[in-house]
Amino acid sequence: MADNKPKSEMKRVEVQIFGEIYRLRTEDPDALAKLVEMVDSTMRTIAQSTRSFSGGRIAVLAALKIAEDYVQLKQHYDELMEYVDENK
Repeated sequence: MADNKPKSEMKRVEVQIFGEIYRLRTEDPDALAKLVEMVDSTMRTIAQSTRSFSGGRIAVLAALKIAEDYVQLKQHYDELMEYVDENK
């Protein structure tokens, strides 16, 4: 069965993360801009607190920080859903 939903048009955007330019395609430039800001901000914060000047190393540390935040949020969400299910 064919999906009759119209497909969103991909848009080309240019973003800057930690001084590097990336040309990306996205359906939602505003959502991408928020993600770019989060990644750039996290990388800059880590760069200020580490002695490393390696963009790659800082990117990995930023990815680990974002992943840690995600795992904590997921855990809190799962606990909340468990609580809601118990109190139905």
